[in-house]
Amino acid sequence: MKDIRYRIPKPKIEFNPPVYLCQRATKPFYLDGNINKPFWEEASFTEDFVDIQGDGMPAPRFRTRAKMLWDNDNLYFSAILEGDEIWATVTDRDDVIFRDNDFEIFLDPDSDTQQYFEFEMNAMNTVWDLFLTKAYRDQGLAINHWDIRGLKTAVYIDGELNNPVAKNRYWSVEVVMPFEVLKECSYEKRIPRDGEYWRVNFSRVQWLVDVKEGKYTKKIDKNTYLPYSEDNWVWAPTGVINIHYPELWGFVFFCTEEETSKSGCDLRYTIPEDEKIKWRLRTVYYAEHCFMDEKGYYTSDLSELTDLCIDGLSVIVETTKNSFEIRCLSSDNTREISLFSDGKIIIN
Repeated sequence: MKDIRYRIPKPKIEFNPPVYLCQRATKPFYLDGNINKPFWEEASFTEDFVDIQGDGMPAPRFRTRAKMLWDNDNLYFSAILEGDEIWATVTDRDDVIFRDNDFEIFLDPDSDTQQYFEFEMNAMNTVWDLFLTKAYRDQGLAINHWDIRGLKTAVYIDGELNNPVAKNRYWSVEVVMPFEVLKECSYEKRIPRDGEYWRVNFSRVQWLVDVKEGKYTKKIDKNTYLPYSEDNWVWAPTGVINIHYPELWGFVFFCTEEETSKSGCDLRYTIPEDEKIKWRLRTVYYAEHCFMDEKGYYTSDLSELTDLCIDGLSVIVETTKNSFEIRCLSSDNTREISLFSDGKIIIN
C-alpha cells in the first residue's frame, strides 16, 4: 500500500492545553510596547513558548512569553520576544507578516473551532488581522479585509531594528483588542464573565538568518536554494506544523484579582469535563477523515476506525456520502455534544 498524505493528520500529542488566568486590569494603561511598567506587574507570564510539534522537539533558540489582562472594554496582550536577531521588512497592513519574524495571536471565543480571529505583527509594528470562517483543513476561508476596529498596537525594541551589530536583547509588544469586535464570536455575543474561558494561542515565527553586508538575510538551504523553513514556537503546541488546530489551543479563564488569589482550589478555573469529551470525539473526527482518504467513504462502524480515545463513551456516528456527525452525551448527561465533518462542534 502506497503512502497516503492525509488531508487532516491526527496530531502527535495528548490533550493537555495550558491554562492561563486572565486577571482584570486595575492600573492605568498607556501604550508604548514596553511591558516593564505598573500596568502589567500583577499579570503572570504564560509558560515559555515551545516548538509547535510539542515534546521531543528541540527547545526554541530564544525565549518567548506573553501576558493578558482584561476590563469591560478591552482585552490586553503583551509579549517579550528575546533574542538578538531583531529585524523586519513588511510595511503594508494585511500583508503576509510571517515572511518576517513575527508575533501572532489566535482567539476562538466560544471554543467551537470555527469563526475565530488571527492577528500578526512584526517588529516594525506592521499588523495583519483576519477572520477565519473555519480552519483551513476544513475548507475554511480567510477574510483578509476584516479588521479589528479600534485595534491598538505598539512595539518596544531593546536594541536597534535591522542592525546586526547593535546590542540587541529583545523586542516586546502590546496589543489592545476591543471586546466590541471580539464578542461577535463569543457566547451570547457578549463580553466574558468571571469564570468563563476563551480558547487562545500565541505563536512566534523565527527564521534562520545570516548577516551579509551588514544586513540580515534568510539562511539558504544549499540543497534547495530556498530559505530554510521557519521555526514555529507557540504557547500551546498542536502536535503538527499547523497552528490552525483550535481544539488544542490554551484555555484563558477570565477572573477578578480577588478570585485569582484563591483559584488554586476553584474548579471554575480547570478545563471542563465537556472539553475533554470534545477531544475524545475529535479523535473520531481525525480517524473518519483518514478513513475517507484511504477508502473513499466515511463509516458509521467505529470498529473500522483506528487510534480512537473514546474511553467507553457511548458514541453515535451517522454518515452520508460526503459528511458525518459524531454525537455523545455531555458529562452531566443532560445535553448532547455533536461534532461535524467540517470541524464544527456544538453542545445542545
